[in-house]
Amino acid sequence: MVVLDEAVLTDPVRLRAVDRALLSLPGRSTPLDDTARLVARLLHTSMACVTLITEDEELFVGEHGIPLELSLPRRVPLHYSVCKYVVSADEVVLSRDMTEELDEILYRHPLVLEFGVRAFLGVPVHDHDGRAIGSLTALDRRPRDWTADETDILTAVADTIRVRDDSAFHATLLESMEAGVVACDRSGRIVYANRSVREVIGFGPDGPLPPEFEKEAYRLLATPDHRPMSPAESPLMRALNGECVVSEDVLVRRPGHRTQIFDTSAQPVLGLTGDALGAVAVAHEVTALRRVERFRNCHIAVQHVLQSAATVAEATPELLRAVTATLGWPAAELYLIDEATGLLQSAGHWDSSGLDPDGFFGHTPVHGQGITGRAWESGRPVWMPDLSLSTDLRTAHERERVEICLRRGVRTALAVPVRDGGTLLGVLTCYAGTQEYEPDLLTVLLDGVAAQVGVFVAQRRAEELSRQLARAQADFVDLVGHELRTPLTSITANAALLAEETSGLDADSRHMVESVARNAGTLQRIADTLLDLAGLDAGHLELDVDEVDLAALLCDAVTEARRTADRLTLVTELPAELRLPGDAERLRQVVDDLLLNAVRYSPPGEPVHVTLRADDAMADLCIADHGIGTPPGEHDRVFDRFFRGSNVRHQGTPGSGLGLSLARAIVLLHGGTIRLCDNRPSGTIVCVRLPLAGPPGL
Repeated sequence: MVVLDEAVLTDPVRLRAVDRALLSLPGRSTPLDDTARLVARLLHTSMACVTLITEDEELFVGEHGIPLELSLPRRVPLHYSVCKYVVSADEVVLSRDMTEELDEILYRHPLVLEFGVRAFLGVPVHDHDGRAIGSLTALDRRPRDWTADETDILTAVADTIRVRDDSAFHATLLESMEAGVVACDRSGRIVYANRSVREVIGFGPDGPLPPEFEKEAYRLLATPDHRPMSPAESPLMRALNGECVVSEDVLVRRPGHRTQIFDTSAQPVLGLTGDALGAVAVAHEVTALRRVERFRNCHIAVQHVLQSAATVAEATPELLRAVTATLGWPAAELYLIDEATGLLQSAGHWDSSGLDPDGFFGHTPVHGQGITGRAWESGRPVWMPDLSLSTDLRTAHERERVEICLRRGVRTALAVPVRDGGTLLGVLTCYAGTQEYEPDLLTVLLDGVAAQVGVFVAQRRAEELSRQLARAQADFVDLVGHELRTPLTSITANAALLAEETSGLDADSRHMVESVARNAGTLQRIADTLLDLAGLDAGHLELDVDEVDLAALLCDAVTEARRTADRLTLVTELPAELRLPGDAERLRQVVDDLLLNAVRYSPPGEPVHVTLRADDAMADLCIADHGIGTPPGEHDRVFDRFFRGSNVRHQGTPGSGLGLSLARAIVLLHGGTIRLCDNRPSGTIVCVRLPLAGPPGL
């Protein structure tokens, strides 16, 4: 009987070799079940197995003829093991009849009790260093005398199972990887970190891991929300506890260096028995990628702020908050050029530090001095990676601003111009408490934000200008209505009386009286039109809605135009009747103004076409002429008050620029539309669409 050596079985070096074997054996080109089958055939036995001996178990890693129920979980307690004697002695161990030669414990081995195994022949299986880690064993259900040839055969086959040493190749491969690889053993102790990991943590790339490596590594880890990460929260330890961690961000915050972000995955390292032998984590740096993603989200957030804000003052704090949150910087300030003074003034700031402003915000930049002033002067981004080391900021104003920044803990500043096209509107300045090392990437982000802000500021200023113009027009209308209408009425009435009593006047006097009456009438019509527009726009004048025969109204208007116009050709295409609800007087105003324009701007003898059609819901009125037309880009503007086409203004053709404005107001109140388009090869087509159901609200 072979004496069992417990020291051999519990040797830590041997047990680590068993762990390595459990990892490498599944990748063999020849499965160990095939090896066991080969042994059974060569030795004419019914069963054979390959086992590994751990500290407390016998693990079946290959078998033939042994029932599946035994091989699933492929293990038996070590005190039942036959193969432990082979490993302990590191030599051939055999039994002619186990029931006679082995002790009572082995006699109760499942192979003996359940499957009638009587004889066995076992030879050791070695690792690459010749260390016994398991056995290759042949088993028989009858007593058997094993021969020397059978022992030699079994030994030769066992040599083919020898676990190879791929550690040098694997180590070289892992060390050359850009990704970081770190592994721990079953106790959680970090036993391996490749070159990438060691360099990130701040240790040299070569040599064994120093004792302080593990503590330092965990000290630098943080969660995506910048909270310190405990060892238990780390992907490596979670994997050791059985969790498969897939693609989670881990921050490494090393003092004096920029924060790095690693996309990390980890999983347990399992033996053939399913037990965790340790865990491994792989980390890819994605700092730039995550920053780009945050930049995109920043642009979206800024756009959302700008879309929901009514004024620049309202938008500024929130858009700066979005920018500083993206950068991880504490503060930013937006400066805009005052249109009245031309000076750069603060439009607002954001501060996440909670510190007293202490003169930091709200200062008036000096043109060409300091970070903001230089961006203002040059129209280009200005980057200061470390204010404390800059030798460019030399003026008294610049030194004062540097001192204020340093007292506040600001080290880095970046200022970018805010533009709308080629127009400089202001400067966006951001501040960081640590040195930053990616000026190009940061400048791209802030340039994009500054462009968004520039468009917003320009739009709001244009809207304010539009409101000012609208107020000016409204004030003018009020002036005409309340200050000019009364004297105009008096002038018109008296001029009309004088025009009727011209018998005692000479020719020159009669001409002057007629000119006064004519021009006073023109002014009166303009004042009346302005008051109509103001009343319609304000809702003070309501439509007098009744059933209108639009075809008859057009026919009357065309007849009147023919009587008053010389050498005019009016071509009509009208239905016998087309009735709809509307204000007949207001619609006649629209038709008269459109016909007047068509006649006024058409060459003598050129036809003007008037057509009226209807579908199920709308009536379509089109008046087409072959006149001078409307220049490109002015088709919509001709409906604005007082606007006259550029080709009309230079020809001396009279007009107030109010007719189409009044026509549009009336058509819109009827729930219709009016538009202008070109009539090829020359001329204009004005199309009016009116709902057959009448104005809205009927």
